[in-house]
Amino acid sequence: MMEAFRPYSFDKPLFYATLVMISLGLVMVTSASGFFALEKTGQMFFFSIQQAVGAAAGAFLVVLLLPIRRPFYKSPVFIFGLLAMTLVLLLLCFVMPPAAGTNRWVILGGVRFQPSELAKISLVLFLAWYIDRKREKIREPLTLLIPVGVIFLFVILILGEPDFGTAVLILGLCLIILFLGGVPIKYFLYLGLGFAPLIVTYLFSAPYRVDRVLSFLAPGANLNTLNYQVNQSKLAVGSGGLFGVSFGESVQKNLFLPCSHTDFIFAIIGEEFGLLGALITLALFLVLLWRGTMVALKAPDLFSQLAAAGLTFFLGIQALLNMTVVLGLGPAKGVPLPFFSFGRSSLVCNLLAVGLILHISQRKGLGREAS
Repeated sequence: MMEAFRPYSFDKPLFYATLVMISLGLVMVTSASGFFALEKTGQMFFFSIQQAVGAAAGAFLVVLLLPIRRPFYKSPVFIFGLLAMTLVLLLLCFVMPPAAGTNRWVILGGVRFQPSELAKISLVLFLAWYIDRKREKIREPLTLLIPVGVIFLFVILILGEPDFGTAVLILGLCLIILFLGGVPIKYFLYLGLGFAPLIVTYLFSAPYRVDRVLSFLAPGANLNTLNYQVNQSKLAVGSGGLFGVSFGESVQKNLFLPCSHTDFIFAIIGEEFGLLGALITLALFLVLLWRGTMVALKAPDLFSQLAAAGLTFFLGIQALLNMTVVLGLGPAKGVPLPFFSFGRSSLVCNLLAVGLILHISQRKGLGREAS
């Protein structure tokens, strides 16, 4: 299909929603991390400065992407180059010194990066390219061997770090893209039978993962041990009431709630800004889901449709998963809240995903009505 590129005609609601989330995220990281940063580093603004660096790097990528006329992200050279680079970085994690008992980070030149965040983007682009290229044969079982093999390899590596939450998130995201690409539903039963033993075996191979499941099934038990973190999270959200205890006045962030500036930052939002702040945060992610879906529906070709949808769902589903854990509606998974949780790797990759969606929104199929 012929298409036209209209510079800076990107989706404005998505752009503004992202800008608001980045700004609020910087504010909340500053608030949620201050006491912990002072205890750990002696510098109250250590984590907020690091987050600001990540935001600046991600914003630079977005600014760089928007005026590029050529859809470079469709190129096999770019897609396979990004996929190979991600794979190499994931393998490098296992030769790096462990951090907090895990091998999730690569440290190069003093910069620490988490490759599993980049894996979400590289897999989305690879699957979009593969489905677009094999669209006439996508319903044939043999056609699925290559993408399933790639997914399996990445999931195995991320499980080995270990990072169970991210591995399950990536697996679910990839299955959604395959479904949107036209893979028959019956094949997902076979894929489920193939991946289920791996996930179940891994889940029950470590006592702490079993404890997370058991604590979710019995939320009223072991409030000072297994359910301590989720219980403190719910106390934070509940104490915020309708309008919150006011900015900077959270009690739980003072070392009562572990990971208050990372995976559980939504609880601090609920405590300091109340139900209103939590609903505003949820509304921002719903805007992202809505506008990203609209960009996907209006994209000029199958690749762009799948890429925009995959990147949108990667951000939206991750946000909803994080919120369910914070509210005690799902077992703890270690999944951060996009744009809000502290983490430079996550923030840079989230902004790269938004940059790609915004770039796709500038490409219009000839004869389509501009939006």
